[in-house]
Amino acid sequence: MTIQELIQFKYSGELDQTFSYVNVAIQAVAVLIGGLVIWRAISLWQRKKKLERRRNPFFESSFSKHWRK
Repeated sequence: MTIQELIQFKYSGELDQTFSYVNVAIQAVAVLIGGLVIWRAISLWQRKKKLERRRNPFFESSFSKHWRK
């Protein structure tokens, strides 16, 4: 596609729709990628928080170890 054809498409209105569609598609992909990154970060944070709760010595007692029997 030459520059002259691009200019002709721009002023005829054919190019405007494709630019809008590409812009929306790029935004949708960016939102999906951003959501996945945030989801993974929260997942890692929750896993770390859960491991810290397990290592809490407050609940480690002789009663707590044998109450399930």
